[in-house]
Amino acid sequence: MYKRILFVTIILVASIIFLRGDEAMALEIKSSAFKEGETIPAKYTCKGADLSPPLSWSNVPDGTKSLALICDDPDAPMMVWVHWVIYNIPAEETELFEALPKDRTLPNGAHQGITDFRRIGYGGPCPPPGNVHRYYFKLYALSNKLNLEPGATKKDLLKAMEGQIIEEAQIMGRFKR
Repeated sequence: MYKRILFVTIILVASIIFLRGDEAMALEIKSSAFKEGETIPAKYTCKGADLSPPLSWSNVPDGTKSLALICDDPDAPMMVWVHWVIYNIPAEETELFEALPKDRTLPNGAHQGITDFRRIGYGGPCPPPGNVHRYYFKLYALSNKLNLEPGATKKDLLKAMEGQIIEEAQIMGRFKR
């Protein structure tokens, strides 16, 4: 009986260590411009130059063929407001530099989509005066490169990603006017 309890205990401890190891290797996204939950600096908003913020990621899972990113504001009046749609980011990339051009296709082959501002590329936080809004930058590791032309909407991207998402990560920043 003692040996059986010891064996079960060893298996449980090994499982916990293994699972904790997996968690440490989860896809992670961050920004050198703001930390999780902090205020997004004005230069990345309509109060400043409206530049796309620098973003970097690590621990891209094996089997990833491309990455996609959506930035949106769930606190916008009437609907979730889409600020950025970018996809077919090469799997070997580890960052998006500050101030990416608002081009349909970037030099690395990534495609940008249409935001709720009705234009291509990043559109920074620009909430109505009053309450603080949250801005989620959601990164998706995908099992394939998407067959999606530049200029897609968030809805188009979400549909194209169905069944392709290996893992996702996010960072949230805040902004108030």
